[in-house]
Amino acid sequence: MLKLVRRRYLLLGAVVLSLLAGVYYANYAARDGPTPAGARFMSDAPGAPVVQAAPRPSEAPDWHERDSFVSADNCPVQLDPAPADVDTVQTFKQFDFQPNWMKSKEYWDSHLEERYKKRKSEASEMPLRVIVVPHSHTDPGWLKTYENYFHYQTRVILNNMVDKLQQYRNMTFIYTEISFFAMWWESAHPTKRKIVQTLLDEGRLEIMTGGWVMTDEAAVHLYAMVDQLIEGHQWVKNNLNIAPSTGWSIDPFGHGATVPYLLKASGLNATIVQRIHYAWKQWLAQKQMGDFIWRQNWAGEEDAMTASDMLTHNQPFDIYSIKHSCGPHPQVCLNFDFRKVPGEYTDYSVKAVPIDDKNVREKADLLLEQYGRTGSLFPHNVVLMPLGDDFRYDHDVEWDQQYINYQKLFDYINSNPTRYQNTKVSFGTPSQYFKAVRERMDELDTKFHTLKGDFFVYSDIFSEGRPAYWSGYFTTRPYWKQLDRDLEANLRSAEILYTVALGRARMHGANRTVQLLERDFERLVKARRSLGLFQHHDAITGTSKAFVMHDYALKLFEGIQDTMAIQSRSAHALLLPPVALDAAEKPTYKLGQVLLSDTDRETYEQQARKVPILVPHNEPRKVVLFNSLGQQRQEVIRVRLFSPDVRVLDAKGAAIPCQVNPVWNASTMLQDQFDIEWVADLQPLALTTYILDRVAENSNIPTRAVVYCSDCLKKDKEGIPEASPEGPFEIRKMQPGDIQLENHKLKLLFDGRTGFLRAITRKATGRTTQCAIQFAAYPSAQFHSGAYLFMPDPNSREPEKEILQDDSQEISITSGPISSEIAVTYGKLLTMVIRVYHATGPLSEGISMETHIDFDMPPKNRETELFMRLITDISNGQGPEGTIPEFYTDQNGFQMQKRIKVERIGIEGNYFPITSMAYIQDGGRRMSLLVGHSMGAASWQPGWLEVMLERRTLYDDSRGMGEGVVDNKRTTTKMWLLLEEVGVEGDEEALSRPSLFAHHMSNALLYPANLFVVEGGEDPALRRRVALLTRPLPCDTHLLSLRTLADPIYAQFPAASALLLLQRQGHSCKVASHVPQCGLSKGGHGQLHPGTAFSELQVRSLRETSLTGLHNRRAVTALDQLQLQPMQITAANVTFATL
Repeated sequence: MLKLVRRRYLLLGAVVLSLLAGVYYANYAARDGPTPAGARFMSDAPGAPVVQAAPRPSEAPDWHERDSFVSADNCPVQLDPAPADVDTVQTFKQFDFQPNWMKSKEYWDSHLEERYKKRKSEASEMPLRVIVVPHSHTDPGWLKTYENYFHYQTRVILNNMVDKLQQYRNMTFIYTEISFFAMWWESAHPTKRKIVQTLLDEGRLEIMTGGWVMTDEAAVHLYAMVDQLIEGHQWVKNNLNIAPSTGWSIDPFGHGATVPYLLKASGLNATIVQRIHYAWKQWLAQKQMGDFIWRQNWAGEEDAMTASDMLTHNQPFDIYSIKHSCGPHPQVCLNFDFRKVPGEYTDYSVKAVPIDDKNVREKADLLLEQYGRTGSLFPHNVVLMPLGDDFRYDHDVEWDQQYINYQKLFDYINSNPTRYQNTKVSFGTPSQYFKAVRERMDELDTKFHTLKGDFFVYSDIFSEGRPAYWSGYFTTRPYWKQLDRDLEANLRSAEILYTVALGRARMHGANRTVQLLERDFERLVKARRSLGLFQHHDAITGTSKAFVMHDYALKLFEGIQDTMAIQSRSAHALLLPPVALDAAEKPTYKLGQVLLSDTDRETYEQQARKVPILVPHNEPRKVVLFNSLGQQRQEVIRVRLFSPDVRVLDAKGAAIPCQVNPVWNASTMLQDQFDIEWVADLQPLALTTYILDRVAENSNIPTRAVVYCSDCLKKDKEGIPEASPEGPFEIRKMQPGDIQLENHKLKLLFDGRTGFLRAITRKATGRTTQCAIQFAAYPSAQFHSGAYLFMPDPNSREPEKEILQDDSQEISITSGPISSEIAVTYGKLLTMVIRVYHATGPLSEGISMETHIDFDMPPKNRETELFMRLITDISNGQGPEGTIPEFYTDQNGFQMQKRIKVERIGIEGNYFPITSMAYIQDGGRRMSLLVGHSMGAASWQPGWLEVMLERRTLYDDSRGMGEGVVDNKRTTTKMWLLLEEVGVEGDEEALSRPSLFAHHMSNALLYPANLFVVEGGEDPALRRRVALLTRPLPCDTHLLSLRTLADPIYAQFPAASALLLLQRQGHSCKVASHVPQCGLSKGGHGQLHPGTAFSELQVRSLRETSLTGLHNRRAVTALDQLQLQPMQITAANVTFATL
């Protein structure tokens, strides 16, 4: 019956629709009724009439794709957990976190010493082999800016490298950060370039990893992590003609499984890690598991599973300095750091003495004792020994000192095989190390152990002899983390639009358009590199000095501005029909001047603000939306206006439902600006046009929201409201009691006093889930909680402190036919907005949440670690009494990782990084929190899920940065809260994954539709809708990237090829999902829908490649022939035809 009523409404036309829209009560109540639209006060009289309207249909697209229905009974892909010898989650909780060696800071014990002596006595059977690897760890920003480090240190290091490796013919060197290497290469003399090429050919110089930076592994999202790797690899291929084979990640603060997967998918065959928990260091040493196969959590087909296995070497001691890496005893190792630079006074410069004929035997014995002990920690007795530290070899004298002294030791050891039992020591590279290790393991007929999981949270012990958990940086400087995501989303959209627009213009021979777009390529590359630079492990982590963070932000901001301009120009080119691309009457110099952004951001320190649009009578304004996702999506679009008398039309000119909302300045409602919102149904990878049309004054009253507030009208000096109740919106007084918001899917109960959520009811089942939102803070431990570390103050009277004043809150409700929201403000510190949507489709299934946090100027809110906690009745506790909570966090948006509380290490050791989502669940329910940027998350008690939103610590935490974090800025955090039904109770899913619905909503949150306002009057040449693909991508296939490659010879120009990356997102069948117009591939096969192709481009060649495009694989003839394995990323080189 409701469907019949809906159809009749549509037939009555736009005028009647506007009149009837007033009955929507989400429940959208009659406007003269006792309740606000979409909201209800629990103090209302029982039995008050409520009009429940039919769910509003979204605008029907021109194409139709079948829905996805996924459940335990209808599961297209079954995935099991991967078998492994070690599961880090289960192993970690069994550790002793207060070992008896803590004060000495050295885990070497009598058992390890006995094993070493036994190995030494049998050395003739398996001689010690030591490969010493000179290196310099060059942070592209930390205590100095990227440019300052380059000009004053890194450039000198690389120049010295060229000179000294020629002088010392058996010395080696490794280098990692391509961001620095590329800058040096640009100014390097051709002679130096030729020498570098020779060193690479000889194997004496090795490029490690090959990424633009040594990426952080906790706070970085998958797109940016992959993109910086592609940027580095493509540069290395085009300029050095090599492909990296070994990874080197020695400084990220904890390690996850994503980077090993990406490196293996890129063609690397081994990697090296360093910073893992001190208990892991000891355990791996005891088990002789320093080299292991890192396996992903899922088990697909056997070949696919082993193809992602990565041989990984863990450096067995604390950090990568010479003092902490030559062996288990740092005070001994100080003897073997021979750097002595005039003016420097260090512990090693005091202790180390040059090697001469008199002391060479003594020093060789001492050094080999350390090397031998290190070798005994591995079954193969091969040792990789790094020789370097931060920005080492920046003085030419150090090259001489290290080489000459070590070479004397090597010569003495190698020339005395009897004394040293055939030990071989030499300079070398990690590739040579792994080659030697594989040969030894083959000789021993021994296999590497397998390990799955990750190494978060990292804790060191060497600084103070007590645990220090590096979980603060998961949240530190959230404003920068959100700025990073703003650039990521804009860059991704720009890449897609640019690639297709350029290929189309070339195919049609539109030379002027091609020239204009080619000019943008350098700006596009610059934006890629700015994003890549920020993935550095001291950048996105927020752990650089304040002026360095400012420099990073300027680069991000410029990248955002450039990518938005590229989007505008590319979208304009795509909307023009082929005949108009280079038409004389429409000169192409106007590309980019017709489609303008609806937001303005004057500096990076200010959040983007909406620019109001003037819609005159009889002069409709067009807006163009770009959906960068490969699936149909529903999105609520909001545009700011100068007048409330506006309606929305679709591309065909038909009126569609909309809602006009007030605009607020703090708690005051503005009288000259308004927001209009509507639900846009957007085709996959398509540009879609909507029209804003001015209507007669007050003729659209049913579309205007009803506002409930206590004191929201601006008053004059006498306290009299400046606007009357007869203004643009109907304003009603807040009623006492609890508040209820609901739509046709959900009913939300709010505490009428605090304004915060209390409970959620799913109407389909009638089941209510308690879900109370709480804001509080941990008091920071001074000097122990800082940019890196998180430690609550152990001396505080209370473990948590209240930060909100009960008498300061202001609550308002805004509700209409599209959405209903409640906003609560606690002074300047916090504003929280929660919305429900009334349209049919995915939007109505979730709860939209926003927080706005402003710590103001220091010292306000000093030593404060502010969190938001969800307190639910979900029984996620494990153990005999159900008191040990477990929850799931995403790893870089790539896969989920199970977490189990370990109470012995405190809350600081139980905070984990999330970049896109976390969830808790029991046998019947799952609650997922989807987030728009990275932060820390925990589940400290059963039923709890909390995320840390902001931190301010006035003092340094003694990890090198040298200052506290006090440059906080007003930060907006956007989230979705999903409450989903889990399958049969007691039937636990072995490999937990997000639901298909959660993936759909998360992708939409991370990559919102791009909005352009059409300027310059009506342009009849612009097409109203342009689809870039002939068919949508399967519902579980995410278009990770489509980026134009650089010309291999003229790098400043774009090639005719692009790198296409498709991620097949693994989803749970345990959680039932229905995603409209978003079909899965037939039978769950890993292919695109038949007939999928680029709509307006001809593909000349198509070949599957390694992840970063360096290694060619299978050639195919069409997109629908690409193979997509569950959980995997597929890469392909697409070469477009040109005229």
